[in-house]
Amino acid sequence: MSSLARWCHRHRLAVLLIWVGMLLTLGAGVGAAGSAFGTSPISQDTDSARATALLQQASNSAAGKSGRVVWQVNGGKVTDAAAQQPMTRTLREIAEAPGVAAVTSPYTPDGTGQISEDGRTAYASVAFDRDVEDAQVDHVKELAAGPESGTLHIALNGQAFIVNPKPNAAADAMGIFLAFIVLLFVFRAVWVAALPIVTAIVGVGTSAVAVMLLSHVITLSDTTLTLGSLIGLGVGIDYALFIVNRHRANLMAGMGVAESVAKALDTSGRAVVFAGLTVVVALLGMLTLNIGLINGMAIGAAVTVVLTVLAAITLLPALLGMIGPRVLSKKERHGMAGQASRPSSCGHAGLWVRWAGRVQARPKTLGVVALAVLAALAMPTLSLRLGASDDGNLPVTSTNRQAYDMIADGFGPGFNGPLVLAVQAPTTADTAAEAKLVTALQQVGGVAHVNAAPMKGGQTVGVIQVVPTTSPQSKATSDLIHHLRDDVIPEAVRGTAMKVYVGGVTASNDDFASVLMSKLPIFVLVIAALGFLLLTIAFRSLLIPAVGAVLNILSIGVAFGTIVVVFQYGFGAGLLGLGAAGPIESFVPILVVGIMFGLSMDYQVFLVSRMREEWAHTGDSNRAVRVGQAETGKVIVVAATIMVCVFGSFVFGGMRVISEFGVSLAVAVAVDALLIRMVVVPALMHLCGRANWWLPRRLDRALPSVSVEGPAEEFGHSLHAVREPETAGQAR
Repeated sequence: MSSLARWCHRHRLAVLLIWVGMLLTLGAGVGAAGSAFGTSPISQDTDSARATALLQQASNSAAGKSGRVVWQVNGGKVTDAAAQQPMTRTLREIAEAPGVAAVTSPYTPDGTGQISEDGRTAYASVAFDRDVEDAQVDHVKELAAGPESGTLHIALNGQAFIVNPKPNAAADAMGIFLAFIVLLFVFRAVWVAALPIVTAIVGVGTSAVAVMLLSHVITLSDTTLTLGSLIGLGVGIDYALFIVNRHRANLMAGMGVAESVAKALDTSGRAVVFAGLTVVVALLGMLTLNIGLINGMAIGAAVTVVLTVLAAITLLPALLGMIGPRVLSKKERHGMAGQASRPSSCGHAGLWVRWAGRVQARPKTLGVVALAVLAALAMPTLSLRLGASDDGNLPVTSTNRQAYDMIADGFGPGFNGPLVLAVQAPTTADTAAEAKLVTALQQVGGVAHVNAAPMKGGQTVGVIQVVPTTSPQSKATSDLIHHLRDDVIPEAVRGTAMKVYVGGVTASNDDFASVLMSKLPIFVLVIAALGFLLLTIAFRSLLIPAVGAVLNILSIGVAFGTIVVVFQYGFGAGLLGLGAAGPIESFVPILVVGIMFGLSMDYQVFLVSRMREEWAHTGDSNRAVRVGQAETGKVIVVAATIMVCVFGSFVFGGMRVISEFGVSLAVAVAVDALLIRMVVVPALMHLCGRANWWLPRRLDRALPSVSVEGPAEEFGHSLHAVREPETAGQAR
């Protein structure tokens, strides 16, 4: 690493130009080709997927998206002239608008059943052409809103009228600004505050345009960019900060700029590369799930992490060379001038030195208290329920949420997410069996309505619509889906060739949640095993990786517990403008596992690598733990604070799924740094003593040799120079 650092330092202008050139080249590629974000099938091996495939095969439909225009009258009925006349005129204008294929009005025979029983609510279905343009849909939205008045309220929902919150650039800016303020407050030097942020922005910016181009090669969702920005800014600033902090310490110890940069990259730089590797491994571990949506997000996030690490170990050394000693504050530079001949000592008084001593003095008490707090924070995880947010979780100001509420009020909550049963009836006897199935469905508890269009001659595929009495996100609706599949449908098809599949958006979401929930425990174990292996190779220990893996799972539990409380229970969601309570997005826990495991491993690497460095120098385990905690405590907590600022800023970005990531990761990172790395880990290591560093000789010889802390002989030399007075005193 030192050779790379010296080259980047010597050719700093060339390195800077290479990064600028790479960013401009990729940007030009995006300007020419654009992006191709899309969605991929969640799974083809589910009941709902088979229902969708069967219905599409039978219909051969070339229709495009559809949506609903919903209206509600205050103090009257939708059939009153004051409501019916303007809405009839508006629906006629919509039907004649470009891009519209058909409109089904409740005021026509085809629209029977589209007016609520109380007469206050109605809706019209709008079907668009397959190649409809966004501008044409926007024109329909304008037409639909025309009759809005004090007594007639109009709202839109459905696939065509989904209002997707766009990524909020202000969230990124706020996170960056807060990170700058934290760094400036702690280090009192503008360049220390600016360098990690500049490095992270360059890394994230380059990865963003790279991911846009990558979307032409593999399927990536449009959430990938925001997720990559969230992760990249957090780890990018932290990685650069660890290197800058080590560089500053080297300068204050009397090293020259070039030597200091090389030494910082050969120590903290190695830890950064290893930490980035753990994050990438955790993210790419999601590929084992073989789910297209998650695969794309994982690859996009991994690309972002790789480029932020690359920026930290190439661009940052070049920038440090350009800035020179100004990375220190004026006060620190003046202090160096008066103490140039005196080596620094680790024995200086300070908050983290005192805290490290306190943990060493009372490891059992502090460890037990911290573990109890962690267990309490993770406890809500036991009630975690996966699903998918819908219009009912949007803020009340959203037109989609208003339409959802009006439909639920007028037609029942289940009307927002009906179950669609695809019936394959190849014989006449099977067609008769379908009629019996409809009768059986009408008698099932939890079913509000059953609608079945008669199958025409020669038709072998029928459709039955089942409207639950409960909302799409309700657990009762999920139970109804399983009851139909496990009990009602098998009984109805017994003795026939008929096949029935339960589909629809609600059933698809439930199937996706079930698939992911079944894979989550195995995924956690796989990631924990990979983390254990990486830490074993890095620190030549069995106990430290085992403790790290268990505590990382506990920090993930805290992340899950947080999103359950805020989003599933709804505590604080309204205050944060995050809409109503509901189940957690199905893919969020999987991504949180990968991200949080990588991030918590980062702090473990930075903390324990300094402890092992001291252990290699002194052979005193308690001293190694105390010194390692004292000297990394400040930078780990500052790094965690920066991540909390970055992740927390995304809570207000306007996207529920990103808000779930922001809340869970912000709380989990804060708890991980303050309780796990600064209390539990050192407390357990003090209790274990020399056993922390034990590794069977055969295993030691079998494992590849990887030095996270740098060459051992360099450490011995540099540490001896810094600690010689204290070491000599101990020898006496």
